[in-house]
Amino acid sequence: MANINRVVLVGNLTRDPELRHTPSGTAVCKLRVAVNTRQKDQATGQWGEKPNYFDVTVWGNQGESCAQYLSKGRPVAIDGRLDWREWDAQDGTKRQAVEIIADSVQFLGGRGDAEAQPQFVPAGAQAEADFPAAADDDIPF
Repeated sequence: MANINRVVLVGNLTRDPELRHTPSGTAVCKLRVAVNTRQKDQATGQWGEKPNYFDVTVWGNQGESCAQYLSKGRPVAIDGRLDWREWDAQDGTKRQAVEIIADSVQFLGGRGDAEAQPQFVPAGAQAEADFPAAADDDIPF
């Protein structure tokens, strides 16, 4: 059986990108992305949005571009993979985190203008073959 580790997110940045460089000079940019999930409140029966927050790491030239052109609140599309890491904190406790390592980042929306958002297609996918346009009647909810 093949292993698949793929993540596709479309959401908004919750803070400005943080750009750093490794000792060898490679750029590494940290992003925090909020993605809303629609869910029904059990107490009221009303539909609402629950935010989920994801840490994203972008390497190299793409990370430098993210730091240069993105800012808090901007919509982005991320195509990448999950990565689990573990380390010892300064107080001696074991820490762990799951983050997304971005293969590609698409900047969505305009710079403050009301342009239409471009369609996001994950890296390696064919827009029409893999994601056919669905009519509103096809949506089950």
